[in-house]
Amino acid sequence: MKRYSLLAAAASVIAMASGAHAQERTKFEFWYGLTGQLGEVMAKQCQLFNESQDKYEAVCVGQGGYDKAEQNTIAAYRAKQHPTLVQIYDAGTVNFMLSGAIYPANKFAEDYKIDVDWDAYFPGIANYYATSTGEMWSFPYNSSTAVLYWNKDEWAKIGKSEAPKTWAEFAADLKALKEAGVECGFAFDFDTWMNLEQFSAINGLPIATLDNGYGGLGAEVVFHQTAFADHMNNFKDWMDAGYAQIQTSQVGKNLIQSFADGTCASTTSSIANHGVVGSTKAEGMNWDVAMLPVLEEGKRTNSIVGGASLWIMEGKTPEEYEATAAFVKYVTAPDTGEKYIAENTGYIPVTTAGFELLKSEGFYDKEGYAGREVAIESLTASDVTPLSRGIRLGNFTSIRAEVRAELEAAFTGQKDMETALNDAADRSNQILRRYEQTYRGADLP
Repeated sequence: MKRYSLLAAAASVIAMASGAHAQERTKFEFWYGLTGQLGEVMAKQCQLFNESQDKYEAVCVGQGGYDKAEQNTIAAYRAKQHPTLVQIYDAGTVNFMLSGAIYPANKFAEDYKIDVDWDAYFPGIANYYATSTGEMWSFPYNSSTAVLYWNKDEWAKIGKSEAPKTWAEFAADLKALKEAGVECGFAFDFDTWMNLEQFSAINGLPIATLDNGYGGLGAEVVFHQTAFADHMNNFKDWMDAGYAQIQTSQVGKNLIQSFADGTCASTTSSIANHGVVGSTKAEGMNWDVAMLPVLEEGKRTNSIVGGASLWIMEGKTPEEYEATAAFVKYVTAPDTGEKYIAENTGYIPVTTAGFELLKSEGFYDKEGYAGREVAIESLTASDVTPLSRGIRLGNFTSIRAEVRAELEAAFTGQKDMETALNDAADRSNQILRRYEQTYRGADLP
């Protein structure tokens, strides 16, 4: 009897162990670059996915910023300790395309039975991330574009109820605002995504040859030879006249803080900051967003996308890929993915299905969300052109840093604008030539 009891107990323990093993979740790592409140949204989405089923577990790890997410992933891949899924920002697209380290999204979707309507992505988003033949090698995820934030109460002081549509009108408004007693009509900084990339796209100006790099690794920058140079000189004139102010964290406030607290009457920034302005604005402040002004009214092309996409990394097990596929389905679905991101950040839906779902639920009519559809209008303002598709230049993060540093030198009086932009172009082209040499013989996908 005693022996029987021992055998029964042993069998029970084995059964419990087997059951526990059967219920173990298949884990995979997802590294993301968003930080702060946006990073918290990412962590929460991972939690919601894990709670939605009991088969898989996403181990989500913030990397402390987009740049670090890219750098850390590359280093981890070399050490064979990389994640299965990583969030990489727009500027890292070409680096990952040429890395040889990724599992193309279109192939992954086919292999792991993810039903994706690739045509449902907004063209301004899809074209940025697609290969030259239109194949999607990553999954567009959190997307944004630049808009004009403007204080309607301040503009009312000069008798206007609409945002300026051209930069010439904007300049006249800034002068009038100053005369009406507004101390800071416009806050700006040295960011290239707004000042160079978005400005060039919506006005049909090249940043580089070979269709901004999409035509091959031999591209050279030309931004110093376009109307961008005049545009930056105008910014300098506005600053010198007291119409505009540089606002950065180094001088006490960033652009969004200086706009939200009423210090400056307008600024340009990502639509992703819409929620931040809504939750931190000065009490009673009447504000809105509009498409960025253009050089010539009636001549506007689509703005370009910012944000990031999701990349699958090579070298993982089928089980990890199955878990990752379930996660990708969840975070890219209109109801559990796009809606969640739109409701909890200022990012926009990336597909027409996601946008239509939000519209049908009255999302853009609700207080706090109204106005975000302007970003969609901007991204779809025209058919995508070779110059409004995006930028595909190697080591573009380093090029951005060079331009930013030279703009800062110009606006702080260390150099004249022409010299600064010429120097930025020279060093940018040196970066491109080194990148071309690194990938000598390779063709852009």
